This record gives sequence, structure tokens and C-alpha cells, in this order.
Amino acid sequence: MLEEVERWLIERSWSVADRPLHRILAAKRASGQTVSVVLPALNEEATVGDIVSVIRHDLVHQVPLVDEVVVIDSGSTDRTSEAAAAAGARVVHRDVILPRIPAVPGKGEVLWRSLLVTRGDIVCFVDADLRDFSSDFVTGIVGPLLTDPHLQLVKAMYDRPLTQADGSTGAGAGQGGRVTELMARPLLNMHWPQLAGFVQPLGGEYAARRGLLERLPFPVGYGVELGMLVDALHLVGLDALAQVDVGVRKHRHQDGQALGRMAAAIYRTAQLRLARAHLLRPSLTQFERAGDAFEPRTYSVDTEERPPMADIAEYQARRVA
Repeated sequence: MLEEVERWLIERSWSVADRPLHRILAAKRASGQTVSVVLPALNEEATVGDIVSVIRHDLVHQVPLVDEVVVIDSGSTDRTSEAAAAAGARVVHRDVILPRIPAVPGKGEVLWRSLLVTRGDIVCFVDADLRDFSSDFVTGIVGPLLTDPHLQLVKAMYDRPLTQADGSTGAGAGQGGRVTELMARPLLNMHWPQLAGFVQPLGGEYAARRGLLERLPFPVGYGVELGMLVDALHLVGLDALAQVDVGVRKHRHQDGQALGRMAAAIYRTAQLRLARAHLLRPSLTQFERAGDAFEPRTYSVDTEERPPMADIAEYQARRVA
């Protein structure tokens, strides 16, 4: 590990307990900064309402830390929107944001569009499939940005037990984050060793200053977290990035083939940043058993990226207004 990273781990890796809530609130009052929490959601009826309820109870009603909670529904076919609205979130459908640019499927697409319908100086992203959610996920990553004006982006770090379908933790405990270990961590260590200290580089819980987010391109799919880290490193430098231990993250795990597609998108994101080259064939073929044979299934790999939001005319007009 680089000496620079060893130093960074000491100076920029914290626990949620390092910043008591009263200190965070005092910093917010003194700075006048506002905080938006964004939950990108696709068919998360079972969990999104509980997450919104916890955030609003702990960080809106009990203490005035969060100024708005926004759920961006990216095309759910269940009652995700209804559950989120009933819990008190403002729900916005992905397709009504910036309608002149047709939306494409993908998490990064939703995060990019969320910048147009939120107002916070600090934007905090939280995945909508978390179980046993704690508001520490929000205070942990927002706190350093409110208390340290030099920081630009803070990611959560946590244990990720590999839970079973019934919610129990079996023999696979501690094996969560398989794409991180098999794809993202090797890529970062080999090509961007300054980022080797991030425990959860692909984690969906992170907060950043709007001024940084609006300057970043957003890969439309699963590569958004890796792309954001790499681009932020080049824009603001390692010392403007940090991570905070918030405990344990429990969520729904995907099957191996879905993880393969995720890994392909992440590799593509890394490749673009290494050479800005073009894949000869931006697709991934996987195999599924059908009777006595294996049938191929070919999926396209996300290759599109959205430009920095600061370049979008509608966003520029909103800032002037």
C-alpha cells in the first residue's frame, strides 16, 4: 500500500461515533448548509418505507439535520412509490425529470437526474433495499462534510454479511460484496492505487457536495460508484475524500449472473477511464441451463455516460433562478 494511502487511512477513516450528533447540528447551523437525502428505488416496496420513516423520525422531526428526503422511482411495478410517499418522502418518477433527454435504465441515470429535483448543498445517497436501517448511515457520511469544509465526498464503510433468503446469516457470513472483491478492488489497486484504502468502493451510501457532483460525469448503470470515485480523485484529490464506519449493512443480494453483469459494467467504466477506448463488442454472454442443454443469454453492457450536470441547460437555468 502506498504511504499516502496509509496516512489517508489514519487521517480520513473514521467511526460514526467520532462526530456526536450535537456537533454535527452545530456545524450545520453555523454554516447554513442544507442536506438532501436521495433514495434511488426500483421495486423496493418491502424496504423503502421503513428507511424513509427512520430518516424522517430521527433526522427531520427529532433533530433538524435533513432538509428533504426524495425517492426517485425508476420504473417500479410494485407499490414502491406509494410506500415511500406514505412514509413522508417526496416521490419523483425518473421519466418526468429532464424529459427532453429520454431516460435509460440504470442506477447512475437516476442519481444523475436527482440533482435536478433536489436543492441540498450536500446530497446523500442511500440505497432503498437496506434492512434494519439505522440513521447512522446518514449522520455518519454527512457529518464530516458539515464539520470539515475541505472534504468533498464521504463514503460509508461497513460489514456486509451474506444473508440467506429468510434473512438469517449462514455459513457465508462476511462474504457480501463479491463484485467488490473480485472486480472493483483489483482494478483500483492496480490502476488507481490511491483509492486502495476504500473498504466499500462500490457501496451505495455516500454523501458529496453538490458543487462536486454537478461537475462529474455519471455512468448510467452499475459503474456509477467506481466512476465517481475515480473522477473525484482526479478533480479534488485524495485528501478531499473520506470514509466512515457505520456498522453493518443488510440488504437483498443478487444472484451470480446479475453480479456478472454488474462486474462487466464496472469493468467498462474502468476501461473508459483508462483509455477512453471503445469495446469491440460491448456485451456479455452468460449461460443458463434449459433441460439437457445450456442456453446462452447475451446482455448489453452499459456504455453510456451522462455529462456533468453543470453542462445541462435546464440545470444552469435553475441555478440562475
